[in-house]
Amino acid sequence: MEAVGLISEKGYSIAEASRNLGIDYSVLRRWKNQLANDPQNAFPGKGRLKAADQELRQLQRELERVTEERDILKKALAYFAEDQK
Repeated sequence: MEAVGLISEKGYSIAEASRNLGIDYSVLRRWKNQLANDPQNAFPGKGRLKAADQELRQLQRELERVTEERDILKKALAYFAEDQK
């Protein structure tokens, strides 16, 4: 990321780079921290998520689907239990 490069490689302060680029200070600071903490996955880009975030989203969707299936089965069980009376 070029904006973070100004800070890390060119020696600009975050405030200085923020003013020059018109990027909010907090955003630029967050980008710098993301790059420092996880250089390989800091900016996956183009709407892609980090592998862990993608897995979490997939598991949440799966949980939602399984919960819906369970609820349908509960309703069906209740329906057929009433029908037997």
